Amino acid sequence: MAKSIFTSISDFSKNCVDLDSTKLGTARSSRNWLVEKIEKFENNDEYFPEIYTKENNVQMGSFARKTKIRPLDDIDFIIVFTGNGSTYNTTFNNGEITISVPEKATNLRRLTNDDYTLNSIKLLNKLKSSLQNVPQYSAADIKRNQEAITLKLTSYDWNFDIVPAFITAPDSLQKTYYLIPDGNGKWKKTDPRVDAKRATEINQKRDGKALRIIRLIKYWQKRPIVPGIGSYLIENLVLNYFDTNEVSVTDQYTLRDVFYYLSNSIYSSCYDPKEIQGDLNTLPLETKQKFSEAATKACSCAQNAIDFVAKGDHKAAHDEWKKVFGSEFPDYE
Repeated sequence: MAKSIFTSISDFSKNCVDLDSTKLGTARSSRNWLVEKIEKFENNDEYFPEIYTKENNVQMGSFARKTKIRPLDDIDFIIVFTGNGSTYNTTFNNGEITISVPEKATNLRRLTNDDYTLNSIKLLNKLKSSLQNVPQYSAADIKRNQEAITLKLTSYDWNFDIVPAFITAPDSLQKTYYLIPDGNGKWKKTDPRVDAKRATEINQKRDGKALRIIRLIKYWQKRPIVPGIGSYLIENLVLNYFDTNEVSVTDQYTLRDVFYYLSNSIYSSCYDPKEIQGDLNTLPLETKQKFSEAATKACSCAQNAIDFVAKGDHKAAHDEWKKVFGSEFPDYE
């Protein structure tokens, strides 16, 4: 409990929203240990495809971008394989990608379709079976989903989502991409480096304060009173705000301004910064309207809290922020 609303917002971020700092070191160490194990699979299995260690262990997802909120439930990373002369082709009407495997790439050839195009499901299953042969993971829950192998150990609170990939040669614009499973046996482009670089640069431009606000907004968006619109979309909407707007003098003002921005920007396009997915905002109009209403209410509560603080009434300000963030927001002492 606290008397100052400014202290309460800071404590709420630290104790309820941001990841527990005591777990971060363990999480990163466990991920690195797992990567080292995967890199040794080819030493023990003559049919396991070669890993491209120069580009391996690529971080992706909100954990890597430092926008993840409690609880720490999943850690995503990419395992990059060597293509051994494989080439890729894009079907332009839907962006679907096929990877053609040459005869010399014998281990990848074992995972192809009849036309020697690499089947991403077969590669996922190969990775899954190899993980099951690791003694430490023999009792783990290991599943294949759309684009990753999900590994759940009872010793950790979090899952690992392991995404197999290939890195492309530079295109005409000198861009490279990662090709990852599309869930249907073929492949799709992604580039988590772009997302990570953008988040870092905008955060630095705003004196290291933008990511904390993003995490607070994500916490709010997880509440039942707010329609779920997807973590990646909400993150990019708030990054768009901070790309052109300064952080305000207090958290109250900043949150109020971001809520106001979200209430309007949810109706606009939000383009993928990687220039791969196009418009990220394909929500139905009804969802946009409900989200806008929720953001408008949060903005109103924030303004009420600002007004109460101006009158010296921090208790009433606490009550307003509880309407926004729920019962975990600190009580007024």
